[in-house]
Amino acid sequence: MTVDDCYQLGYVVKTHGLRGEVQIFLDVDSPNQYKNLESVFVLNGQRLVPFFIESISFNGAKAIVAFEDVYELADAQALKGKELYLPLTALPSLKGKEFYLHEVIGFSMIDNESQKVVGTIDNVIESGPQLLFSVLAEGNIELLIPFHKDLLKELDRENKTMSLAIPEGLLDVYLNDNED
Repeated sequence: MTVDDCYQLGYVVKTHGLRGEVQIFLDVDSPNQYKNLESVFVLNGQRLVPFFIESISFNGAKAIVAFEDVYELADAQALKGKELYLPLTALPSLKGKEFYLHEVIGFSMIDNESQKVVGTIDNVIESGPQLLFSVLAEGNIELLIPFHKDLLKELDRENKTMSLAIPEGLLDVYLNDNED
């Protein structure tokens, strides 16, 4: 299993008590979905190492975790700051227009007004509160398309397409500049 096959669940914040427990932060929308978590992968250098969970108790986005074979404070301190991962297959499935950012990479973006394919989503850039889709158009031209949920008109997972109400004139800025 590699990091590319996983998503980051969170990280170890600090030790908790003297028996090897740790406090973790879950960087997810719904931490309560992970109440029955049995194991996680801890990134140690470039390797993902499985850690099995003996107990977990939640308090919002934080949880106190006791890992199997981690019973000493020194062992818990070695985990401080480590990133926690789960396989992509463990993600709760989303329906309708909800999507995971990694999920739409490779999707064709369609301009809702013209119904034409603009290009292929190559990357998602999280720039403060605004998401940007990096879309590769014909001729290997990169377009940066801002995203807001109100602009999303259709998400077709089966055909790997996303129809977006692209702000008027935005495509002209990119495509007309490259015709000169």
